[in-house]
Amino acid sequence: MNGINVNLLTPEFILAGMGLLVLSADLVLPQARKTWLAWIGVAGLIAAVATALIYRWDRVEELYGGVFIADRFSLFFFAFLVILGGVIIISSIDYVKQHIKHPGEYYGLIIFSILGMVLMASAGELLTAYVALELLSFSLYVLVSLRKSDPKTNESGVKYILLGAFSSAIMLYGISMVWGATGTTFYSGIAEVLAQPGDPDITLIVGLGLIVAGLGFKVAAVPFHMWVPDVYEGAPTPITAYLAVGSKAAAFAFILRFFSEGLLPAAADWRVLLAVMATATMVLGNLVAIAQDNVKRLLAYSSIGQVGYLLLGVASLGIIREGSDVVQFSTRASTGVMLHLVGYAIANLAAFLVVTVVYNRTGSDSISDYRGLASKSPFLAMVLAVAFFSLAGLPFFVGFVTKFYLFTAGAEAGFLWLSGLAMAASLVSLYYYLRVVQRIYVDSPPETDAQEEGGAEVTGDVAISAVEASVISIPRVSWGMLAVLLVGILLVGVWPTRLVEAIETATAALSAAAG
Repeated sequence: MNGINVNLLTPEFILAGMGLLVLSADLVLPQARKTWLAWIGVAGLIAAVATALIYRWDRVEELYGGVFIADRFSLFFFAFLVILGGVIIISSIDYVKQHIKHPGEYYGLIIFSILGMVLMASAGELLTAYVALELLSFSLYVLVSLRKSDPKTNESGVKYILLGAFSSAIMLYGISMVWGATGTTFYSGIAEVLAQPGDPDITLIVGLGLIVAGLGFKVAAVPFHMWVPDVYEGAPTPITAYLAVGSKAAAFAFILRFFSEGLLPAAADWRVLLAVMATATMVLGNLVAIAQDNVKRLLAYSSIGQVGYLLLGVASLGIIREGSDVVQFSTRASTGVMLHLVGYAIANLAAFLVVTVVYNRTGSDSISDYRGLASKSPFLAMVLAVAFFSLAGLPFFVGFVTKFYLFTAGAEAGFLWLSGLAMAASLVSLYYYLRVVQRIYVDSPPETDAQEEGGAEVTGDVAISAVEASVISIPRVSWGMLAVLLVGILLVGVWPTRLVEAIETATAALSAAAG
């Protein structure tokens, strides 16, 4: 520990300690008090964020020779990912009461997965990032499979574990090839090798390709997306939201740092590859979503399309001016990716929380069961419609602002055609989102259809009791969280200044590290 400021690691120690505390408290708390586990976990997350802000504000330090990097970029993602995890825990309370037998394992694993995510954003070399990624992945493997009584959950868990292990092996083999070709796994060392004149070693190229393939699986980019629909459908709904938002945000934090600090000198070689992946991802995700009749599968393919937009931003990180071999770091592209991650997280969490509340009431994820939701719960209907409009990128919602930054960055980096394609893909997404909104506001509820088919005449008190029976009650905690997310979608959509300033500060730290 000589010369190491251990205080900078205190937030991570708090997360690890809180994960163990929640698991231990589950052994002694009576069944009626298991809800306390969620609030204990949230209190620990708040303490971790507060500690990180105290110890890391305006600090730029490398620990253990650059293995761990404390700067504004890692601080931003620490706060973002921990807050995101807290939202997932709070949103899960009612679901866990009804469907999860062991809440301590559920909440504890979420906290351990958050620890893996924040370490990915702070890692300065590949092996550290890989170990953090595996901590996240193993936690998610268990969380996805936690409902052992559900056949769909068992199927999704097996698929996720097998394909996840396969992708991890590919990535680790790629890291070993990079180390063999360069003699280092540090991002800065890889950048020095790539910056040397002459063609890079073929071993290095293959190794980097394998790493990209492994990361492609983690973020669900085409053609590594095959696991997403089945896993999203079978996993517990709050964990589906966590997969769609949290794991992607952490993986893109890793990608941003690795591509900016390690691979930027070779941007001319990988930016076209990522542009092709972005094209395939946004086209396939948005087109296949049209044919879905399950809301979780629809959101799964929607999330694949969103990854395509994010890959557009990553491909735009390196700008190469015409007639010059100098690669410039695009601060707008980095800002666009981070801003879209935040905007996508807010809207997607709102949509999935509505899906969770409806599932707790109906036991179904079918889009047809959303018919007449506006009459059963006007608030749920409004939040889901606003979330979908934001995901589609309509004006006055957060999705419009984030896509504007992202697509502008692509155009400035020379990918004008790809930005145009992304806008067309957004228009396609509006179609399948509006299809669900039609079910919510235009179609009649299934109960009404059943009464009409039976020919029953319903009047007076009987009609009132039928309406009351169809009303979807919202737990107070879920109602409050939905209100916060709704305000976030609208507020950031019309006034993104403060958020953009915070992200630009994180981008400046990344730009300084990239040189």
